[in-house]
Amino acid sequence: MIRVTPLILAVALFMEQMDSTVIATSLPAIATDIGSDPIALKLALTAYFVALAIFIPLSGWMADRFGAKNIFRLAIFVFMLGSLACSFAFSLESFVLSRFFQGMGSSMMTPVGRLLLVRSTPRSELVSAMAWLTLPGLIAPLTGPLIGGFLTTYLSWHWIFWINIPIGIAGIILSGIFLQVPDERTPRPVDLVGFVIASIAFSGMVFGLSVISLPALPIIYGYLTIAVGVTAGVLYILHAKRTKYPLLDPALFRHRLYRSSITGGSLYRIGVGAMPFLLPLMLQIGFGLTPFESGAITFVSAIGAIMSKFVAERVFARFGFPRVLAFSAVVGGLLIATQGLFTTETPTVIIMSVLLCGGVLRSVFFTGSNALGYADVPDAETSQATAIVAVCQQLSVAFGVAVAGGILELTGRFTGGHLTVLNFQIAFFTVGVLSALAGLVYLTLPKNAGADVSGHRRYIKE
Repeated sequence: MIRVTPLILAVALFMEQMDSTVIATSLPAIATDIGSDPIALKLALTAYFVALAIFIPLSGWMADRFGAKNIFRLAIFVFMLGSLACSFAFSLESFVLSRFFQGMGSSMMTPVGRLLLVRSTPRSELVSAMAWLTLPGLIAPLTGPLIGGFLTTYLSWHWIFWINIPIGIAGIILSGIFLQVPDERTPRPVDLVGFVIASIAFSGMVFGLSVISLPALPIIYGYLTIAVGVTAGVLYILHAKRTKYPLLDPALFRHRLYRSSITGGSLYRIGVGAMPFLLPLMLQIGFGLTPFESGAITFVSAIGAIMSKFVAERVFARFGFPRVLAFSAVVGGLLIATQGLFTTETPTVIIMSVLLCGGVLRSVFFTGSNALGYADVPDAETSQATAIVAVCQQLSVAFGVAVAGGILELTGRFTGGHLTVLNFQIAFFTVGVLSALAGLVYLTLPKNAGADVSGHRRYIKE
């Protein structure tokens, strides 16, 4: 069951991750068909991320109140309905609303799916289970543009939403049959005030970062909403300290390993979140490749992610979490920065080799970081822990894209408003260094941190 459970959960998560990346390639075709402008249609991407930011904090309470397995299957169904609505959209307004509804389903799938995995897996086997669960999140952003471009070019943009239906049906049926998870329910009262404040905080920050990176609106709106979001975030922390049952309890950060996992993972995810945005643009705009050629090159990172699944568990067992995570963060971040050294003269085999190694290290990092985060979290707090992790992941990815987009915008002013290879080099160097800093977080941990989860304990005894 150690592989069956994460693979079933990964079916739904792959559908979500694929959908969120495949749409970017198809925006021009969708805009033409519904009579809108591609820039304005980027509001649909923002609406999706805002829905995630609003409803992810509620996922922990929903799982505790109605059962994690029930909510997971309901989330898949809502996501499928949202996909159908997107495929039948006839205007900008209907498409944006459909993406928001789709995001509501997605907001429950990721955290509740991870919660199901943690509750159904012994901590000693969590690294192996996480290795399989993290796979879709690494493959989908790289294969999404390739699949989206193919479907849009040779079939119709509607197919990028229709392919979610059979996948979703399979996820609902398989999870109903094979997921054997204790139905743990703790019907604590819902923190409505906290939900409203948290919604303003996280949606404000995500919306602001999205506007900065995808300027479908004047950029001043991005900075204003970020300010509102940060202010609401401070207010939420003050509210949570005075509330008996806060929606998301900041007290969880008292757990050192959980706190380190959040901090290090967020830093590293800045570069990883920026890559699917930067690399295809550089290959297409800077190097003059077609979307299909670009996708064929970037796809090699997914191969690296798959390869890592066969070594991750053994590596963490032999060397422990801190050393492996520090190494993979530093070297992985430097490999992201190395992509800024690519030129039109760089052999394709060199580019693909760097991406392959980067894919291996990213997969190893996220497998270990996700498992480490639950090493010192009590079972009673796992539902809130997964919700906080999901929120932080969304914020860090949005921040990574915003940083990359902001750098391209700023440096573009010095190159006459046209993007050149130099603009992308500066962006890659910046996000790569930020990702590498995550290694410092893990170097401060004891060498035996999370040894019972990683399996490193037996090597310490030797």
